[in-house]
Amino acid sequence: MLYLYTGTDREKARGAMNKTLAREAKGAGVVRITDANSVADLRTALRGSGMFGEKKIVALDGVFANAEMKNVALDALPRMKASDEPFFILEEKPDAETRRTLEKHAETSERFDAKKEKDKGEIFALAHALRRADKKALWVGYQSALARDEAPEAIHGVLFWGAKDMFLKSSGAARERAGRLVAELAELPHEARRRGFELEYALERYILSVRPAASKDRHSLDTHVNKC
Repeated sequence: MLYLYTGTDREKARGAMNKTLAREAKGAGVVRITDANSVADLRTALRGSGMFGEKKIVALDGVFANAEMKNVALDALPRMKASDEPFFILEEKPDAETRRTLEKHAETSERFDAKKEKDKGEIFALAHALRRADKKALWVGYQSALARDEAPEAIHGVLFWGAKDMFLKSSGAARERAGRLVAELAELPHEARRRGFELEYALERYILSVRPAASKDRHSLDTHVNKC
């Protein structure tokens, strides 16, 4: 069974997905995969129940932004649709062909598109905090997300998206700094697992250790944000 959630209002789409996921997750393990994971992680998650037949729920968050992961996920759609176990897909802006394919296989499909001005404020909020290296804003936003019952994996996905957006839309020293953020956030879940940390704790430590941007980095990203 496949549940699909799309749209530029990520907060509403994620909230709707998490509500259904929480209902389905009773007595089941939840595996969340984002494009910060590896293709091998995705393949493993798509294999179905574990060796002892325990129920498993898989949530794919933004994996269609990665071309290789997208191909793997598309190939697995018939299995997701036919499975007795729930699969969830959250995608902000899939292209038209991908959207049609996803909707064809989904048991239910919900779309949440934000108004333009609201979209700018919400989508770039985390990118702004990262740009400023504003630990207070990041911390308050993180705690607010936890209070809304957002999963740490989902929060990590939002931060990773913000860092990628900065990287793609900046240049020079600002792009170098954004690249470091992307690399750090991509490594964070793997490092947490290696050290035996919960991702929630690893995110707290990361937020409190964000390095300040150099003044020229800040100016470059300020210029980008003002143009958006």
